[in-house]
Amino acid sequence: MKGVRAFSAPGKALLAGGYLVLDPKYESFVVALSARMHAVVSSTTVPDNDNKLIINVKSSQFNNNEWNYSVSKDQGYDPIERDGKSNPFIEFTISNVCNYFSDNESFDNKITIEIFSDAEYHSKENSLIMSNNYMSFPFHKKNIQDVPKTGLGSSAGLVTVLTTALSSVFLKDLDVSSIKYQHTIHNLAQIAHCQAQGKIGSGFDVAAATYGSIIYRRFLPEIISQLPELSVDNFERYHNALKDVVDTCNWKMIASPTNLPKGFKLIMGDVNTGSETVKLVQKVKKWYANNQPHSLDVYNCIDENNMKIIQLCKTLDSLSKTDTVYYSQLLEGLYNGYTDDFKELKEFKHAFLTIRKNFRLISKESGADIEPSIQTELLDNCIQIKGVLAGVVPGAGGFDAISLIASENTDIESETSGLTAFSNVSWMKLKQAECGLMEEDPQHYIGLRAAH
Repeated sequence: MKGVRAFSAPGKALLAGGYLVLDPKYESFVVALSARMHAVVSSTTVPDNDNKLIINVKSSQFNNNEWNYSVSKDQGYDPIERDGKSNPFIEFTISNVCNYFSDNESFDNKITIEIFSDAEYHSKENSLIMSNNYMSFPFHKKNIQDVPKTGLGSSAGLVTVLTTALSSVFLKDLDVSSIKYQHTIHNLAQIAHCQAQGKIGSGFDVAAATYGSIIYRRFLPEIISQLPELSVDNFERYHNALKDVVDTCNWKMIASPTNLPKGFKLIMGDVNTGSETVKLVQKVKKWYANNQPHSLDVYNCIDENNMKIIQLCKTLDSLSKTDTVYYSQLLEGLYNGYTDDFKELKEFKHAFLTIRKNFRLISKESGADIEPSIQTELLDNCIQIKGVLAGVVPGAGGFDAISLIASENTDIESETSGLTAFSNVSWMKLKQAECGLMEEDPQHYIGLRAAH
């Protein structure tokens, strides 16, 4: 094998945005996470291969987790799996990348991609940690569909990193730090992810996987819905439409780099349950449509406080550079629980409490458990902990992992150890990611062994 490369993409937490992220008129605050999806890709040329691409995708972390595809122009770039197995996220990714690059005349025709996911994406129950001097991953005895997820955006991360790995075979000079290539990868991954889900989602998870922590406003749904169906008979039409959508269309999306302010950190706690996001979204959409103008007033109140959080993060970031003495006092007040002594911290906390109050109202009126009572109790207990400023059930809410914003000096495990109120929470070893897509050293994935 030649041309071995490796890439990774981060998970996400939607801290401010909730259901408003589905509407292109609202902005959201998305934090990229240190938990990453990885892809190691190698390729070679096989002679006399009937103009077919052979693509092997596998993840040895899970049982029976390997797919072998043949792809060709004659098949309309529809991946045919040798054993009849199906994974729509992999298949739509392969289909779109191969179709997009079908004009390329010189590339390797046998591709192997190994997928790895960091421990925080799935429940670690009944898993064995395998590690080397660089990497550590849990290996599971079950199939991937039987291992509970924690809601960090594994499918978006998979599609993004798989899109990157495949693209690197067609683009030998692919540089994931280049805005140009990030743009191409993001757009291809967004299209594949929407098609695999059978719907056009908000896309904040794919955007975070590509760009890192961002202020996000979603793309126009019709950008993707206008694409024709891909089939053997119309792959040329699809290719031209795909090139146009990826390269020239104005998606009218915002993905501006951002970060939590200096001295603040994100804490994630897994409550070991998980939620069905699709059902929650359906209930909220129905409530919103049937309760105008009241529902619009609720959304506008949430939006007003989302924007306060975004602006306060910018204000705090500026203060950390322009008034270091005051900012040092503010961080000390955050850590010691004197948050009401500082206007910025008081407003930050109040904005999150107001957002939560409105989502509890939507929960009550729509029947969607956005902030279930058990999560309310947990979050209320969390914000009493020294150094914790605010908490929220990120994204669509429900029983997914909770997110807390706290002082970087807060030791959440020692603060909650032995307390009954936190007995069902597993604190995840996560932090805000420094960036989105990264190229990794493929040598770092060799020789994974059981950790003792």
